[in-house]
Order: sequence, then structure tokens, then C-alpha cells
Amino acid sequence: MKKNIGVVMGGYSSEYQISLKSGQVVCNHLDTEKYNIYPLHILKDKWVYITDDKKEIPINKGNFTVTQNNKTIEFDCIFNAIHGTPGEDGYLQGYLELLEIPHTSCPMYQAGLTFNKRDCLAALKPFGIKCATSFYLNKGQDINVQAIVEKVGLPCFVKANKAGSSFGVSKVNEKEALLPAIENSFKEDDEIIIESFLDGVEVSVGVITYKGNVTVLPITEIVSENDFFDYEAKYQGKSQEITPARISDEMTQKVIHTAKKVYETLKMKGFSRSEYIFVDGEPYLLEVNTIPGMTAESILPQQAAKAGISLNDLFDNAIEEAIK
Repeated sequence: MKKNIGVVMGGYSSEYQISLKSGQVVCNHLDTEKYNIYPLHILKDKWVYITDDKKEIPINKGNFTVTQNNKTIEFDCIFNAIHGTPGEDGYLQGYLELLEIPHTSCPMYQAGLTFNKRDCLAALKPFGIKCATSFYLNKGQDINVQAIVEKVGLPCFVKANKAGSSFGVSKVNEKEALLPAIENSFKEDDEIIIESFLDGVEVSVGVITYKGNVTVLPITEIVSENDFFDYEAKYQGKSQEITPARISDEMTQKVIHTAKKVYETLKMKGFSRSEYIFVDGEPYLLEVNTIPGMTAESILPQQAAKAGISLNDLFDNAIEEAIK
């Protein structure tokens, strides 16, 4: 008997359009002989199932079911393709876990922790994970530009603490540009993190649970045409993503070890993609993403392809692991 798989996409953040693309790719690559596939749009103003003829059927938020032609559809598993809130920050995970519906993402606590850059880095530092020097600011707090510069130096990065796809991120080269950058980040979040500039090779590392084993995928080197790996570089072709990365065997082994350690230390499940910059041959962690892009051009699917894992297999494995 075919399983009912809901593919959730959209979300409430600036990333919702990217998520809709990811979700549609998942729908297109799941095995229709094995699954009944339901595209589910989770948006601020509506939760709806999009039928084959593009009609919208409301989702019952009480039990996460859909009623079509007087028949109630219950889901055997939810494939989570929502970047940002509420799919990447733990809200959806907690809701589905209360309803005892399996899902392909990590558990609620891990989602909330990794989505909060400040908390995630703080949790990993005692385990020997190297990170940039950082300064934290909350909205409404007094801003002492001199104190920030003395701690993190220039250039530095100003980031929204809980946002993805490089929204609310600025590279600051001079002291006068710091306040405008802070204001820009506060448009995305009421917490920000200001980090010292790490000068070195940037890599992205995908880690998944594949056929029951924690598996580190081939490493991707990020070469941005812009000043850093910003939105334009990520989504508008202003970067090179080179897999496998052009780094030494020693650097490769170090970052594989670190990425696996991060995944296992945080007790992750499902997908993760973490970003690192090498300084003096050592990988420094920037952040961990638990709902990475899922289009064929996205980094993690590119890495899976290099490992001989097709999109169909990648997505099918995620569902099998979630149900198991």
C-alpha cells in the first residue's frame, strides 16, 4: 500500500520563495509508485494542499490532515523543505512530534538550537569546535562601536542571528559602516551576531544519515565573485561551487572529522549542511543549516550526486529514515 507523503514548503521568512522551489523539486523526484505525494504550502496567511489542478484545500491544523472528496487524508511522513521559520527553527518539528507524525528533519530541540547561530556556536565550543571571535547585540541595547571593533576587529561580519540565505548579513570594512550594517541586520531579527573576519578557503559540508549511517558527503569549495558568499552569490550565479573542494587530504580529513563531530555532538538526524573557513589549516565553523536547499543546483544535492546518490535516492532515504 502506498504511503501518504506531505511535502511542506514555503514558510514565514524571507526565504519562502526558495523553499517553494526546493519543495517542488522534492515532489518531482519522489517515487509515485511508492508514495502518494501531497504538496503542502505553509504560509503566514494559509496552510493549504495544492492539488494537481492547482486548487487549494485547507489543512486541518488540529490534526494535520486534509479532506478531499469527503475523504480524510492522514500523512505517514512529512518531508520538510521549509527554510527558516517555522520549518527550520523547531516550531513545525514540535507540532509534528506532538501529533506523532514522522518527519525528515532533525528533532525540535536540535532545530531550535542550530537555527540560533549564537546558541549553536556556544554549545559546540566546549567540544573543541573552533569558531570566530564574536560580539552579541540585542535590539534596544546600547551600541558601543569602539567596544565591538576592539573585540572582533575590522573587517568583520554583521549577521542576523536567526535568518538564512544570507539575509541580514553585511561585511564591514570600516568603523563608519558598522551602525548601518547593524540596522540592516535588525530588519531580519531582533538579535545579531558580529564576527571577526576569517581569511581563508570556505567550504560547505553536507552530512546525512544514509541507510542508517552518519555519512559525510564530498566537500564543496565556495569561491564567491562578490566580497563574500551573499544572496547574489548563492542564488544568482555569482559564485563557483567546486565539488570536491581543492584542498589537501589533511584539510579534507580534518573538516570531515569536524562536521561528523558536530552532527553527532548535537544528536542530529536528517540533513545538515555546515559551513567552515580554514585558517592556518584548521576548519572554523560558521553555522549549521538543517533544511538546506534541495534543488538540483543546491550544494547538498550536488554533493550527493558526486557520492553517487541521486535526488530520488536522497529523498527516498530521508523518508525511510524518518519512518524507521
